[in-house]
Amino acid sequence: MAMMRLRREDPRVVGAFRLHRRLGAGGMGVVYLGADKRGQRVALKVIRPELAEDQEFRSRFAREVSAARRIRGGCTARLVAADLEAERPWFATQYVPGPSLHDKVAEHGVLPAAEAASIGAALAEGLVAVHEAGVVHRDLKPSNILLSPKGPRIIDFGIAWATGASTLTHVGTAVGSPGFLAPEQVRGAAVTPATDVFAFGATLAYAATADSPFGQGSSEVMLYRVVHEEPDLAGVPDALAPLVHACLAKDPSERPSTVQLAERLAEIAAREARGIGAVAAPPRRDGIPKAAGPRPERPVGRRAEEYAQQRTQRGAAPGASATVPRGAAARGDAARGAAARTPVPRQGSRTPARGSSSRTPASRTPVRTPAGRPGARPGASRRLMRQRLFVFVTVTLLAAICIAALQGCHHF
Repeated sequence: MAMMRLRREDPRVVGAFRLHRRLGAGGMGVVYLGADKRGQRVALKVIRPELAEDQEFRSRFAREVSAARRIRGGCTARLVAADLEAERPWFATQYVPGPSLHDKVAEHGVLPAAEAASIGAALAEGLVAVHEAGVVHRDLKPSNILLSPKGPRIIDFGIAWATGASTLTHVGTAVGSPGFLAPEQVRGAAVTPATDVFAFGATLAYAATADSPFGQGSSEVMLYRVVHEEPDLAGVPDALAPLVHACLAKDPSERPSTVQLAERLAEIAAREARGIGAVAAPPRRDGIPKAAGPRPERPVGRRAEEYAQQRTQRGAAPGASATVPRGAAARGDAARGAAARTPVPRQGSRTPARGSSSRTPASRTPVRTPAGRPGARPGASRRLMRQRLFVFVTVTLLAAICIAALQGCHHF
């Protein structure tokens, strides 16, 4: 937060606090940096001299102090002391180091989606505590949010009012900042926690775009846009845009609750921090990244059997025998379906015609068929092959012996 030197007209001591610097000035008064005798630093707000005699402003100031006392938790600056009966009423809250959201965006540019969502989640939790105390802030905006090292803090409850109250001025006028006011505030209707949700959405849009979602212009133009025109969310990250749009609904009943906002923004912040949505897909074996997408489903049933058979055939070494589950030969339709999807020849296929050079190691792989099974193909059983080979060799040897014996007898 920017600090300025004290001016000549500024007080040097207020209550038990010595003032050191100016922190800022608003419509109701001036905020100073002060400290007590123990060195505790505070942000001390003093009402303007010209307004000290105005009973309405004194009432607003009293409501701000009352609201600050009722709210619990670390979402706001803790109230330290106050004097509402002084010639110039004042109150002091714990000093919150850090810039406002408005100053941070103005100096460093828009916030990344992850940071904006993280700040938004903490702010939403703070609004939960504010609303549980029966208070509606009614002027939530980037300049009223301080970004401390311990998280964002909501300040300036100068126009805060109890839930269900209407505007503080006449119907047709509004108290607050154009561009961040809810339509019901502009119309002079009753305010509710949903009123702060509208301002919250506009504030989140500002953090992501450095501008109000209703643009710039005079107060009259801005208030007309808030009531009658849709917000411009160009530039808001896709992860945040739907939630911001819901917060800016014209009808308060259509806006999400602060609890829903806190939960949803915490999820978005975690996802954006992990980079989900822009994760690089793992490269393929050829080095080309494959497109990200849903993982293909594993085949089931008959397709699973065909898939397993294909993988077994493709992984077999040349000349090696691939084991096929028992009964696979009887499911010829499954085998034919697998062969149609792969150039590898089907196991157990017929031997190519003579002179054909298309025979592959896989085509020589026999298919196991139970011996004696009806319809078994010749040569399909190794046992049968060995038996026939044994008979052939035996007959050949006997024939050779007989021929040799006959030739010997003829010689003699």
